[in-house]
Amino acid sequence: MPDLRIYGIARTRAFRVLWIAMELGLDYEHFPVEIGDAGAQTPEYLTLNPNGRLPVIVDDNFVLFESLAITLYLAKKHADGTLYPGSLEGEARCWQWTMWALTEVDRGVNIWSLHAVRLPEAEREPAKREEALKVLAKPFAVLDAALAAQPYLLGNDFTVADLNVAAVISRAIDMDLSAVPNLRGWLTRCLDRPAAKQALALKSQADAATPAEVTRRIAKLNRL
Repeated sequence: MPDLRIYGIARTRAFRVLWIAMELGLDYEHFPVEIGDAGAQTPEYLTLNPNGRLPVIVDDNFVLFESLAITLYLAKKHADGTLYPGSLEGEARCWQWTMWALTEVDRGVNIWSLHAVRLPEAEREPAKREEALKVLAKPFAVLDAALAAQPYLLGNDFTVADLNVAAVISRAIDMDLSAVPNLRGWLTRCLDRPAAKQALALKSQADAATPAEVTRRIAKLNRL
């Protein structure tokens, strides 16, 4: 059995962890745990992540939850100096963009995605979709400006900072991004990477197999 175990269905934030594992070429075992009583709320799973959220990893005997903490940990462990920057300043920039993604764009993209794509059409709320676009306009402009003079967030090379932000906003690839062409080009570059395509394929399969009632539960649980 591989030392690294990843728990969480690819439709969830586990996508981010699967992408980094594939990017790093790691040997791992994936357990596609679902949300709810039969998955992330079982006593067995709660011993790993008492929050009852997805994902969590077990790396040998080390247990870690929170998807973006996991990506940073795995990148630093396996690619320090390359995918994970070797300088203190580069590391800080990775943290900056990772935290920015969580605070500025994660919720807005999820709301938009649910009410533009994922919920049954009759249950989508146009007002929520439009409000999400308004909320995202400013941070997307910030990201677009950061990418105006360089192909990636930290410069010329793809790093875990790009992976984290692109993973958080990956569903925005279905938006009209014509107002932020630098962002659009960067997101396409990131999601066209072979590892990203592999992880996205798992995510698409999970999306396609998700019953409408599960999507409704996600929206309700997360107040989206």
